[in-house]
Amino acid sequence: MKLVIATHNDKKRLELARILSPLGVTILDTPLDDVEETGASFEENARLKATAGCRATGLPCVGDDSGLCVDALNGLPGVYSARFAGAHGNDGANIKKLLDLLRNVPPGSRAARFICAVCCAFPDGSEIMVRGVCEGEIASDPAGEGGFGYDPVFLPAEVPGFTMAQLSAAQKDQISHRGRALALLCDRWKERL
Repeated sequence: MKLVIATHNDKKRLELARILSPLGVTILDTPLDDVEETGASFEENARLKATAGCRATGLPCVGDDSGLCVDALNGLPGVYSARFAGAHGNDGANIKKLLDLLRNVPPGSRAARFICAVCCAFPDGSEIMVRGVCEGEIASDPAGEGGFGYDPVFLPAEVPGFTMAQLSAAQKDQISHRGRALALLCDRWKERL
């Protein structure tokens, strides 16, 4: 079966393709128009992307929306994670703004979680919607070269002492919000077949 991924983020596309590979689907590198993320939740934004991609191609399409929710910031940056500092996808500026806001928040009070909603929209109008969460906290300084987004400042609870950016792709896939959501998607996809 052929599948389209609704993202313009090459690193995210590779991560999604890697985790979805056990499904045995052919993932097409189909350019899609940008979809404005007007939803109030990760699920709403994931659905907007998936249904737009499905309509445009006539193929099943996976769309995701994910972000970082920090308790000390009342859940921010949340659905605004990619554009927290203004420009969409400016990871360095987003991290700087986050750390500036948390400057006076001590370690132990920086609880946060990555959340990812994934929607797979099918041409018959049906969908699969799943959510994955990775608990952790925000580091005082960035560390690591891997990953993208807020990975250099996110300390996952399951791997103490390391940021998400310091983990291998395989380690990250096992514990990340996106890895968990996509594992659920794979299970639901298999049930559907």
